[in-house]
Amino acid sequence: MLLASHLDHTLLRPDATRAQLAQLCHEAAAHGFATVCVPPCFVALAAKALAGTAVAVCTVIGFPLGYTTTTSKLAEAATALADGATELDMVINLTDLKSGRVGEVQAEVEALARCCHAQGALLKVIIETALLDAAEIETVCGCCAAAGADFVKTSTGFASRGASVEDVQLMRRVLPPHVRIKAAGGIRSRATALALLAAGADRLGSSNSLALLLEDDAPFPA
Repeated sequence: MLLASHLDHTLLRPDATRAQLAQLCHEAAAHGFATVCVPPCFVALAAKALAGTAVAVCTVIGFPLGYTTTTSKLAEAATALADGATELDMVINLTDLKSGRVGEVQAEVEALARCCHAQGALLKVIIETALLDAAEIETVCGCCAAAGADFVKTSTGFASRGASVEDVQLMRRVLPPHVRIKAAGGIRSRATALALLAAGADRLGSSNSLALLLEDDAPFPA
């Protein structure tokens, strides 16, 4: 299997343009990326551009800080799903987690998971590992698994750092096998991408996807 099939081809810059979106979708279809990950305002355009291809449309919810209300996140999710998204990357409420309100974190993920699954969509939950210690990562991974998340994702790409091999290894140890991992943020070389996959990631998010393929688009090691 090629690396491209594990990549979410990402355009989440605040100054992203429609021309850049069109190019992103063209590249995703040409190279067989898993998804394009785009701002909510671009979901309908991306879904139209990628109709008839195998590339899914992913967008972000509560992004990038996560502390919007559950009601707001559900409204965002409903709009994104109606516009054609089939994968949603939601940022957890880190203020709740840091305040010890673990039940509220899990309840919010459950609500978003129900919303997604009712439409046949996948939910990826961004936990922002750069802001968490190991115990917090274990706690929030447990919440996400219990709440029905399909993936737990390391990072928004907007924090002090992105994914690390150590983060992914820890997440893989504590998550049940059916909950997949998306690593994102700072993936700028094929060696890094392969190391994250070897550590247990199933999907990678990168705005540098083409460069990763151009290094060498050979199958990655089993």
